[in-house]
Amino acid sequence: MTEEPAAGDEAGLSGSAAGDAEVRDRLPDDLDASGYVGPYLFPNNSRRRIAGVLYLLIGAAAIAVPLVVDEDAVLVNGGFTAGGIGLILFGLYCLQAGWNLAVDENDALVAATREVGFPVGHASAQLAWRGLRSRPTWRILLYSNEPSPSSRGLVLVDGVDGAVVGCFVEDNPEDWTGLDP
Repeated sequence: MTEEPAAGDEAGLSGSAAGDAEVRDRLPDDLDASGYVGPYLFPNNSRRRIAGVLYLLIGAAAIAVPLVVDEDAVLVNGGFTAGGIGLILFGLYCLQAGWNLAVDENDALVAATREVGFPVGHASAQLAWRGLRSRPTWRILLYSNEPSPSSRGLVLVDGVDGAVVGCFVEDNPEDWTGLDP
């Protein structure tokens, strides 16, 4: 004796397969730079504070649950308190790591150009974070303004106050002779 699938089951399978094919991951609009015309504005690190407040609230609720329920509760144990403490600690970390990114890549490029001491041609900026407190720092890679750049430099510029954190300049070891017109 063979069983036939119910009409609803068969329709559900084919319907879900078509639905799954249409599902796509996508970035939030403020993080998607494709198709964007004009200067790109990096999202501010201060958004970490929102998550920090949420972690603090959920952690406080997790600590409060064992205090309000009966001692005979099956699903509530010391793990709630431990998890709540962990969430509060992580929330405090998020609050202190939510630096305000006050220096954009253009300001960092200007500071880096002043620091290297040669006219800058091509340059690249990358936002990174340094230290345990996760302070935003721009990494600026610069080449001298010549057809075959003779110098290059890497400058670290603090994203909070614009101070130059580090600078490394050297003669360009790359061979560009085959690329000359």
